[in-house]
Amino acid sequence: MTSRPETLHAEVLRPLSEAVAEAGKLALSKFRNNVRAWNKENASPVTEADLEVDSFLRVRLSGIDRSIGWLSEETADAPERLTKDRLWIVDPIDGTRSFIAGREDWAICAALVEHGRPVVAVVEVPATGELFAAIRGGGATKNGQKISASAKAEVESAVIAWPAKLNSAVTVLGNPVEVPRIHSIAVRLSRVASGEIDAALTAANANDWDLAAADLLVHEAGGKITDARGRLPIYNLATHSHGALIAAGSVLHPRLVSALAGSLN
Repeated sequence: MTSRPETLHAEVLRPLSEAVAEAGKLALSKFRNNVRAWNKENASPVTEADLEVDSFLRVRLSGIDRSIGWLSEETADAPERLTKDRLWIVDPIDGTRSFIAGREDWAICAALVEHGRPVVAVVEVPATGELFAAIRGGGATKNGQKISASAKAEVESAVIAWPAKLNSAVTVLGNPVEVPRIHSIAVRLSRVASGEIDAALTAANANDWDLAAADLLVHEAGGKITDARGRLPIYNLATHSHGALIAAGSVLHPRLVSALAGSLN
């Protein structure tokens, strides 16, 4: 008898959570500790901590099941991943600029993706001691406690996080309550999953590794994340970047999609 998919996913969550927690300790040992940093060819920053966490997680996650493919921000992309139905999508440090600056809004993200959608996910915010986790069909948790997205309905009074490059786009919403800037996309979306904020936006060109783990958190917490046409993100395609996205509780989400449909690219 073969195990049901949800049983297999539950079996993956524990070793995944343990691996991410250990990776968090590794990253914290470098945090605010004169970490070596430089710019990559695309001008985005990277540190020795990003690379060490990436290497650590690749070894640990490959040990769970060697047939699962791999995509990470800090590993050269291999076309072989497109042949895989199951794939690890990892961001060793989401929010590297915050990590370098000594801010707390950075995260370690890992998701198991099957047929283009996440089924198991962990996002850890090591500097604040928060560990978010989710299994498809099993709900989402923060430090082991069940979490739920906001039930807010009114756009005008919603508490929303967005990146500075979307300042002009959100003017169509009137005067929503903007929270202090959350630089990490994964942290921003995790705050939606936990109900700490009502909604969050991501600008165009976020990548699979920025989104996949937090995507599952939002949906398993009862929220939604789509583009401005209401389409779900699909992962492990030839192009791993995405257009602008809207994440919110299930009541607020369609209202934001309607309001922002002509503003987000």
